[in-house]
Amino acid sequence: MEKIKKYQNVLVRYLNERAEIINNSDLEISREVIADYKSNNFQLLDVGWVRGDYVFVVLMHFKIIDGKIWIQWNRTEHEIVDFLLENGVPRTDIVLGFKPKSVRPHTGFAVA
Repeated sequence: MEKIKKYQNVLVRYLNERAEIINNSDLEISREVIADYKSNNFQLLDVGWVRGDYVFVVLMHFKIIDGKIWIQWNRTEHEIVDFLLENGVPRTDIVLGFKPKSVRPHTGFAVA
């Protein structure tokens, strides 16, 4: 259970740091962190207006499954893997969920 809490905190800290990047700008858009500790789902959203168009985009989605962090989606240029490794998450607890199962064994990270 301690490991899960640690991973939750690492993910939320990362997402909050990413959210601050745009929230300090003049755009009519906000970055919102969604943290559901019960289901272990963590997301970063862009919500607002850009040049007259409404925007609602999931930029990142992570899920903790069986004690591993699954990177489900990353539509940013930021590398979450480096942050996770620097914060004590071993490669064996990181799953690149957006990669096909057949590719995962070749990534250097957990298969599942």
